Amino acid sequence: MESPADAILFFLKSRGSASTLDIAGRQNISRQAARVHLEKLGAEGLVQHRDEQAGVGRPARFWSLTTLGHQRFPDTHAQMTVELIDAVREEFGGEGLERLIARREASTREGYERSLRGAASLEARLATLAKIRAAEGYMAEWQAQDDGTYLLLENHCPVCAAAEACQGFCRSELMLFRALLSPATVERTEHILVGARRCAYLVTP
Repeated sequence: MESPADAILFFLKSRGSASTLDIAGRQNISRQAARVHLEKLGAEGLVQHRDEQAGVGRPARFWSLTTLGHQRFPDTHAQMTVELIDAVREEFGGEGLERLIARREASTREGYERSLRGAASLEARLATLAKIRAAEGYMAEWQAQDDGTYLLLENHCPVCAAAEACQGFCRSELMLFRALLSPATVERTEHILVGARRCAYLVTP
């Protein structure tokens, strides 16, 4: 069973900065209990806080994950993956690495397309794609926007080390989403590798 502390970390990873009151409400615990858990996590270096004044009264305290806190959500086989990428680059050069990325993209697309076969509408395809990506460790979700567009959100990257070593993986991911959700357009609006909390994709019908 997930502990309250782990649940709080997961919530902050999924939603970003949140107030003590919001965290308490989400976890269905008292504000004082939430504060106790948060202060303990802060002492462990997993969360940090900032105080914001909003009108009259005491400022609200907002919490977010530290770098150490983000590291609680592991990068799958990070060291081995980076070493393999370096080995491929050394043995076969940049072109060889690009061929490997293209082959992985084609294989992934084939598997995703099988899963999406019964999803006729754009919303159904987004829901299925988010479910697949969540199962793969991306903490993915999708949201409908008031203007008729959609967001595909990935709150964690389980292959971040590989993406840092070879950004072709990120380019391939964007091309894959565009192919799977066509004729909708897909643009990346937030990117973990450039300092964002998450990767976000704007999907326009």
